[in-house]
Amino acid sequence: MSPLRRRQMLLALVTVATIGATALVAAAGQKEPPNQLEWVASWAAAMAPAGAGKSTQGFANQTIRQFVHTSVGGEKLRIRLSNRFGKQPITIAQATVALPFGTTGGGTGTGGPGDLKPGSIKDVMFFGQRTLTIPAGGNAVSDPIDMAVPASHDIAVSLYFEQATGPATWHLAARETAYFGEGNHVVSPSGAKLPETRTSWFFLSGLDVLNRNGKGAVAILGDSIADGFKTTINADKRWSDLLAERLNREAPGGLAPGVVNLGMVGNRLGRDGSDMGLAELGVNASARFHSDVVAQTGVRKVIVLLGINDIWISKDQPDRIIAQLQQLAALAHQAGLQIYACTITPWNAFVSGEEVKYTPELDSVRLSVNSYLRTSMDFDGVIDLDSVMRNPAEPTKLRPEYNSGDHIHPNDAGNQAMADAVPLEMVL
Repeated sequence: MSPLRRRQMLLALVTVATIGATALVAAAGQKEPPNQLEWVASWAAAMAPAGAGKSTQGFANQTIRQFVHTSVGGEKLRIRLSNRFGKQPITIAQATVALPFGTTGGGTGTGGPGDLKPGSIKDVMFFGQRTLTIPAGGNAVSDPIDMAVPASHDIAVSLYFEQATGPATWHLAARETAYFGEGNHVVSPSGAKLPETRTSWFFLSGLDVLNRNGKGAVAILGDSIADGFKTTINADKRWSDLLAERLNREAPGGLAPGVVNLGMVGNRLGRDGSDMGLAELGVNASARFHSDVVAQTGVRKVIVLLGINDIWISKDQPDRIIAQLQQLAALAHQAGLQIYACTITPWNAFVSGEEVKYTPELDSVRLSVNSYLRTSMDFDGVIDLDSVMRNPAEPTKLRPEYNSGDHIHPNDAGNQAMADAVPLEMVL
C-alpha cells in the first residue's frame, strides 16, 4: 500500500471515529463544554491631547466621577487608564468603581446627580496597591475587581488626584456627564461635593469584563458620527450602545460580543487635529489604529466610519481617501482582524460656524468613495449607511426624521437606524 493511500485511510478512520464520538455525546444528552472565561472590552474611548478648558488645567486635590456604559456584562471587571498624551507622570491616589443611583444608564433609585448606589462601591487596586503613578505617555490596567457587571448598564469610576496632573489625556465629546470637586470623595455615595461638571472623559480609556461569551469585541473606528455626537446626553443613544443592546437581545444564546466606540469628533483618515490648532480632535486614524483598535481587549472585528471630515475639512480627493481606507484594511488584516467599512452618509446643507460647508463638488468626492466601497474587495464587507440614512426625495440630504438639526449628524432615531443596519452575521 502506498504511503498516500495509507494516509487517506487513516484520515477516513479518524473522521468516522470523531463523528461517532460526537453522536454518542449528543445521544447521551451532554452539552458542549462552556466557553472559557475570557477578558473582553465592554467599553472604551479614543483619547486625545489636552486642547480646551478643563483638559488643559488638569486636576489637583480633586475627585472626578465618570460614568461609562457597558456593552456586555461579566462577573469581574477591570479599568484601563491612559496618560498617553500627558507631559508629566500622574498619580491616582485612590480609585473606586460603583453602580449609579439614578434612573438612567440602567440604574435604579432616586439619587441626585453623580450619586452612587449604596453598598455597590468597590476599591480599585493596582497590583494590590491603592496608589498608582503612570508615566508620561504610559497606560495602566487595574487588578480584577469582583463585581457583577450588567450588560448595557452604567458603571461609575471615581478617581482622586491629590497631586497636580498637568494637562489631561481625554475624550472631548463623551455625551455623558462627569462630576468633580475638591477633596477625596471616591468612597462617598453622594455626588453633592462634586458640583462641577463636564461632558468629557478624562484619563479613563477602557473597561474590560470577564465572561464566557467567547465572542470577543467589535471596535468602531470613526469620527463624530461614529462617536454619537448630537445624541441625547446621558441617554446612551450612540449607535454603538444601540448596536450592543440589539446584539444582547438577538445573539444566539445571549452570547454577544463587546462593542466599543472609538469614534472621535473631527477625526480624519490622514491628518491630526493639531494641523488646525485643535489638538483635542486627536491624531489621524492610521496613527491611532494600533493604540485604539488593535490594543482593545479581545478585539476580533473593526467597523470603520470615516471620510466626511477628509472631504469638507481637508478637501481631499477620492484617490487619497481611498488609499487611506485601503491602508486601514491592510493594517486590520495584518493584525488578524476582520474589517468592515461604512459608506459615508449624506450632508447637504451642513453648516459649521454659520457657514454652509456643503458643495456639490465636494459631495462628488463622497459619491466616488462610496462607489469604491460598494464594489471593493479590500474589506470583509460593507455596511451601506448612505442608503439607510439618505432622504429618498433628496438623496444628498439626511432623512428628516434622522436629522439632528445640523444636516450631518444623526439624532437618536438616526443612530438607532445605523445600529439596525449592521448585518448580524458581520459582528457575531
